[in-house]
Amino acid sequence: MGNESFINAITSKAKWVFSETLKIHRSAPETRVASALSCIEIFSTLYYGDLIKYYPHDPLNSDRDRVIISKGHGSICFYPILADLGFFKMDELKNVGQEGSFLGGIPDPIIPGYETINGSLGHGLGVACGIAVSLKRRKKNQNVIVIVGDGELNEGSNWEAINFAAHHKLDNLLLIIDDNKISMLNFSARIINAAPLSEKFAAFGWEISDIDGHDIPALYTAISTCLKSRNKKPKVISAHTVKGRGVPSLENKPLSHIMNIKSEEIDEILRGI
Repeated sequence: MGNESFINAITSKAKWVFSETLKIHRSAPETRVASALSCIEIFSTLYYGDLIKYYPHDPLNSDRDRVIISKGHGSICFYPILADLGFFKMDELKNVGQEGSFLGGIPDPIIPGYETINGSLGHGLGVACGIAVSLKRRKKNQNVIVIVGDGELNEGSNWEAINFAAHHKLDNLLLIIDDNKISMLNFSARIINAAPLSEKFAAFGWEISDIDGHDIPALYTAISTCLKSRNKKPKVISAHTVKGRGVPSLENKPLSHIMNIKSEEIDEILRGI
């Protein structure tokens, strides 16, 4: 498959993930849909781009790359991808949030494909650092990828982990920031302004990529480059995204994190896809 066809295939999958995410939210309105819509291209590129090693029928295979989804509340867009890749049956997507289903509004490791508990924020990167150290000391070549939201970086434990990763030269660690610039109750800059993130990470000794988080070719190039590099530096991709992307009632609204989409708006959007 040529490069253009390859990117088009990922793009097509991302559009499908978008529609499936809206369907999940319609049946399970407790899900944090705005947070999930901003990182669809990140997950789609990572999993459909042949960038990481994963084993749908053996999710804990020791040869797998570790993907730590620290912003678990905003990852219902990952459910369709896992089902599509064979981690569990596609029919299970109809049961999100229902009694007896392992697919909750906030995921946990009972879901094949998830590595960690993801409720309380600020812990994913620290856990990932421990895994990355362990892999390096055992001379393993797997990568550890962590996905966080920009608001989550307000947690001080992240900055301890950022310092730790640089000190231990964890070049098998990639942090992807879903920088959608909106936290739970307001724009991130109005709560704690962490900008400019790139300069902060550079000061800690990280290698930085600053990209459009909805640009699949840019994501593919940045992720691929970071995962191949072993230069004694941890890597971070600051992916600039739009919270609630694709849904007019959510895009760039300061309270979009806790807002639901009306069924009629979902129907209208789906008809236009």
